[in-house]
Amino acid sequence: METIPSTKTKQTKMTEKRRTAISAYLFISPFFILFIIFGLFPMLFSFYLSFFRWDGLTPMVFSGLRNFEFIFTDPVFYSSIYNTFIIGIMGTLPQIVVAIVLAFALNSTLIRFRNTFRTLVFLPYITSIVAVAIIFGVVFNNQPFGFANYLLSFFDIDPIRWSQEYWPVKFAIASMVFWRWVGYNTIIFLAGMQSIPRELYEAAKIDGATIAQQMRLITLPMLRPIMLFVVFTATIGSFQLFTEPLVFLGRGLREEGITMVAYLWRDAFVYNSFGTASAAAIILFLIIIVLTAINLFITNRIGRSKKVG
Repeated sequence: METIPSTKTKQTKMTEKRRTAISAYLFISPFFILFIIFGLFPMLFSFYLSFFRWDGLTPMVFSGLRNFEFIFTDPVFYSSIYNTFIIGIMGTLPQIVVAIVLAFALNSTLIRFRNTFRTLVFLPYITSIVAVAIIFGVVFNNQPFGFANYLLSFFDIDPIRWSQEYWPVKFAIASMVFWRWVGYNTIIFLAGMQSIPRELYEAAKIDGATIAQQMRLITLPMLRPIMLFVVFTATIGSFQLFTEPLVFLGRGLREEGITMVAYLWRDAFVYNSFGTASAAAIILFLIIIVLTAINLFITNRIGRSKKVG
């Protein structure tokens, strides 16, 4: 004879299920609470604030689209977009090339003390950004006794005003980005290279392939998804560039070196114009969304082509 579960047993099981569910939600709730307070609410409030004129103290005044009209007629805003792209390219492209070469060298069995070199390469990434900017500020000092100008004096080149001239500002900030992130990307590429089967390199050596041919015909094609990931993260990172130009240029933030994040920070905390700063943040958010969509499109296309192949 089959035993029919009683109503009391069913209620007990439901109670236990409910307790388990409540416990699970309680365990994961701190993340969502913190995300709502420090992530979602600031984003929504920035979007709301972009339609108001507010200095942080007086009552908000609705201004419609005037904040967007202001930043789109401000030449400094366009300079900040241009500077962000240029500094990002100057800091990212050489960084990726050097990171691939370093990763290939660290992955080679010919180099001794590889673990030590891997640690040394990664050290710049864990260094304080402010400390890096201060050190590079000394290196790219405008005075003749600055380290960069001192080296240029051996080639009879006049001292360069690194924080005031158009291209030297960009070069100095891009060099900070390069120095700080090249180690991180080297480790990412190294992880990708270690997933490539050793048999491919051994077969290439048997066929007489040189190191350059191995890198060109084996390493680079196999690293294509990793390269897309690094380019994507580096692009997003370049659009969030703030500490380096702020410490290097000071609160003045000359037009030659101002980035988008520095532009919205200056509007908010120097000019006390939180409305235009929020409008600039919305534009920055949309640009990052577009770049993300382009990256996903390219990644999916490459993934499909691999499956077809």
